[in-house]
Amino acid sequence: MTEASDDFAAGRVSYLTKPDGALIAYHRTPGRAPGIVFLGGFASDMTGTKALVLEGFAKARGQAFLRFDYQGHGQSSGAFVDGCIGLWHSDALAVIDAQTEGPQILVGSSMGGWMMLLTAVARPERVAGLVGIASAPDFTEDLMWPNFSEEVRETLRRDGIHQEPTAYGEEPYTITMKLIEEGRNHLLLRDRLAIAAPIRLLHGMADPDVPYQLSLQIAAHVESGDVQVYLIKDGDHRLSTERDLAILTSTIAAMIDAS
Repeated sequence: MTEASDDFAAGRVSYLTKPDGALIAYHRTPGRAPGIVFLGGFASDMTGTKALVLEGFAKARGQAFLRFDYQGHGQSSGAFVDGCIGLWHSDALAVIDAQTEGPQILVGSSMGGWMMLLTAVARPERVAGLVGIASAPDFTEDLMWPNFSEEVRETLRRDGIHQEPTAYGEEPYTITMKLIEEGRNHLLLRDRLAIAAPIRLLHGMADPDVPYQLSLQIAAHVESGDVQVYLIKDGDHRLSTERDLAILTSTIAAMIDAS
């Protein structure tokens, strides 16, 4: 892989070139270990509130920090419609391998929680801890597919694509049959997860998209004995209020201090 890098100090985007020519956009902040890596959600990008707040938090503490866009997201190359869980996981591994050193605290939001867990299984020696925010492993199989109407499922089988309305933007989500079928190759909550690192899971009990019980399932499936679940009674899916962000940063700070 090769790297095309702009001036970090100027805050401009840098690119990692994967062997197939795909360009992964990222921002890296140098600092001490453990570093912090933010893994964003489905159809989101690295310019969201949580990513930028965590970057500021890391800079203030002198910790290394990395945020990036999966293919078809934000400033990375590719079309969203061509993406799938395996591809986006490959993007995460590529940029973490190339742009971080030493132990990392992985912070995964929604789909990023799935990416976080997949990465912890693939790179256990690189993980100092995991912090999930409304983590959504297996969401394509357990949340999307069973909640689609038979009409939507038939559209996906016939046409391979469906436009799903969302409350998080004017444009609908593009859901493909490839996303559903390929996602079945990466399901995690069917077996015990060989993850031994400390884990903190934040979840809003008022989350309309990902039930908070999913964080309890994660806690039950991992081998780690150092798992804490924080339920925020009126918290929504994004957990981006000032209070929610304070809980997030204090959780990460405590994990760093204990590492």
